[in-house]
Amino acid sequence: MNFFQEAGMLLRKNIREYGMYIALAVIMLVFTLNTDGLFMSSRNLSDLINMTGYVAVLAVGMTLVIVIRHIDLSVGFVAGFLGAVVALFLTHGLPVWISIIAVLVFGAIIGLINGFFVANLGIPSFVVSLAGMLIFKGLLLMSLVKTGTIIVANESFKAIGNGYIPSLGNVNGLHISTLLIGAISIILFIWSDFKKRNVNIKYGFEVLSMPMQIIKLLFISGIIGYICYILAGYQGISWTAVIMFIVVVVYHFITTRTPLGRHIYAVGGNPEAAQLSGISVKKITYIVFGSMSMLAALSGVLFTARLASASPQAGTMFELDAIAAAYVGGVSAAGGVGKITGTIIGAFVMASLTSGMNLMGIDISYQYIIRGAVLVLAVVFDVITRNKGK
Repeated sequence: MNFFQEAGMLLRKNIREYGMYIALAVIMLVFTLNTDGLFMSSRNLSDLINMTGYVAVLAVGMTLVIVIRHIDLSVGFVAGFLGAVVALFLTHGLPVWISIIAVLVFGAIIGLINGFFVANLGIPSFVVSLAGMLIFKGLLLMSLVKTGTIIVANESFKAIGNGYIPSLGNVNGLHISTLLIGAISIILFIWSDFKKRNVNIKYGFEVLSMPMQIIKLLFISGIIGYICYILAGYQGISWTAVIMFIVVVVYHFITTRTPLGRHIYAVGGNPEAAQLSGISVKKITYIVFGSMSMLAALSGVLFTARLASASPQAGTMFELDAIAAAYVGGVSAAGGVGKITGTIIGAFVMASLTSGMNLMGIDISYQYIIRGAVLVLAVVFDVITRNKGK
């Protein structure tokens, strides 16, 4: 098999996964050309990552919910309400970390309650989460009824949404810490990929040819290096990006390297077969919904820190953005299929559309239409590729 035959076969076998990366690359290229390079400027890319952070965190949790064939419409206003709660805690003098840990625990409890209604009482998750959406919208309004908007003055908390990692210095205007992190990330990625390749060879699994492997490593390493280089031209990597990266790494590890992850996908693929094989579907439902609302709390923290305030409008449309990111990122509407890394790419696709259209001055009405069309195309793509797989 020559190089081009292998490349074609690889693309056909992984079209669901590679399609979103191609879409993101095309979107970024189009907006970069139409904004005279402004879209890929250091400041805009940094703002894009910070803008994506709170949605991406939500979308990670939503991925697992959709994988097990459920939905959670309450997460937007759970994020808004718990963002207001953390703001109230801070205005009453509670330390930042205690406030954050407290709302994360509250979020997990909320998710477990949702899981109880879904797993034990058999109420459809759509109904449970729709009721939760209304309840937490009401609680958000109640918590802000006296103040309207809570301004957060705590600088440490605001740094979570607007701060950047410390710099070890600047060379020609470039943030050294960011360049070092980029270099270390590339080294770790190459080491991890070769380690995985050796394990696959050891157990007789199919691997890429060495030329294709090297091209893949060079391509991805180039993207990592280029993004870090652009970010180094502004203020470097933000704390929002760090938090988002940690969430992605943790959940990617859970879903790909642990029995819990295998059980989640088994339940999503066939709940009845999973139950018969000894997997507790109720337990998985509890864990996934608890995780979802905990991440909603984290999303609320990031959003409140970014705006340095809590308002009655916080959380509006968050759940729809998270669902859209998950579907665009390759999560199957039928359940059982979807990757955390894909969802993050989906979040960046949707955020890039918004950022690029804003830079081009496209009317907001057309923006909604275009984003809706992209979501429909993503679901159609899912259905077509799934049917071909059968």
